[in-house]
Amino acid sequence: MDESGRRRQQWRNHPSSSSSSTGHTRFRSQQYSSNPTKTTRSSNFVPRSTTTTGTTPHNTRNPGYVPKWKSVSNANNQQEGETEAGEEVGSIVGTCPFMCPEGERAQRERLRDLAIFERLNGDPRKTSAALAVKKFCRTISLKYVQASDVRPLSVLEDTLNYLLNLLDWSEYPFEVVHDFIFDRTRSIRQDLGMQNIVNDRAICMYEKMVKFHVVSHHRLQNCGSSSISSLQYLNMEQLMKTLASLYTLYEANHSSNSISENEAEFRSFYVLLHLDSKSQQREESLSFWFRRVPSLVMKSKEMHFARQVLRFYRMGNYRSFLCTVSAEASYLQYCIIEPYVNEVRALAVSYINNCCYKLHPYPLEHLSKLLMMKESDMESFCHACGLKTLSDDGGNKLLPTKQTTFCNPKGSFQSCSILGLEQYQRQTAA
Repeated sequence: MDESGRRRQQWRNHPSSSSSSTGHTRFRSQQYSSNPTKTTRSSNFVPRSTTTTGTTPHNTRNPGYVPKWKSVSNANNQQEGETEAGEEVGSIVGTCPFMCPEGERAQRERLRDLAIFERLNGDPRKTSAALAVKKFCRTISLKYVQASDVRPLSVLEDTLNYLLNLLDWSEYPFEVVHDFIFDRTRSIRQDLGMQNIVNDRAICMYEKMVKFHVVSHHRLQNCGSSSISSLQYLNMEQLMKTLASLYTLYEANHSSNSISENEAEFRSFYVLLHLDSKSQQREESLSFWFRRVPSLVMKSKEMHFARQVLRFYRMGNYRSFLCTVSAEASYLQYCIIEPYVNEVRALAVSYINNCCYKLHPYPLEHLSKLLMMKESDMESFCHACGLKTLSDDGGNKLLPTKQTTFCNPKGSFQSCSILGLEQYQRQTAA
């Protein structure tokens, strides 16, 4: 019997070896198929219909259709665990005439779940339609969403204006005011998303909410609360999400030869936010992002300014950085840039301390002009950098160089505004 014949005979006599292998393979496949994560995903998967039934009254869409701008927006929301009703069904039209639905208002009164700004005469158990604002709900199940619980566009606009007026309150610390507006604007964005509102009025609302987060980014730097770092992180997170939704709205409303009125400035914020090296790790690369930006925006003075500032910052060209910011920055652009001004100034001081001739101390008057700050602030800044100053016989302040005690200023050091932009500092403080 040849070799192949002997193998066939052996297999007939001992079939269990093959079945054992098969059994082991079967067991292994069952083991992987019982993975709870994969089982959950399979059980929750609902295939979208590929057929269209046309539009229905009130601008609703059939369940299987999700427009391109909405799918991008939903992807952003899913990253933080939000579930919008618009993912499961076409848009609805809200009918709630109040800033907060009556049912939610009554329930929150019973639970004493009223923010300090919502309490009627300070009573934690009483509120009114003029004070209560709908809270953000992380997950929304389709079967519980009713038109009476969703606010229409006109009510959302009034609600947003009411919330932003609270920024002028000085009765409470800013972090308290911020926490309230932070939550309620998320609820506004959620109601806009459920109704698939993508018109110019929605763009205006998103721009106002971006402005709130940008100004908060600046003002939170000067708060002394122990929880400020977490507030800053959460505010930055929502700023990036709101910007992403705003950019999607811009794209949905583009015409062939025009862009939205404020689009160039608001797109420049994304570039300026990349001054932080951490943003390069958590966001897509700028080179890839620039490919999707309309050419009209790329040619705008706002985008040109943002790209110049980023280039000067990365090159360590402190003089050009400060001069460009002083000459061209808008208020909102300055709110994003201002936290990095001290970093740039500290770099300049380290250059001068290390490179200048030891026998010739550097005059603080000249250094203050170079770094565009008051001479008195310049002296305080040098001390914050761990450097000593002295005075000559004429009373002029000097910085001795080649000191080995240089260090970057601590985060608690109060940032000094750039000369010529003091009005921005006052505007933020107000």
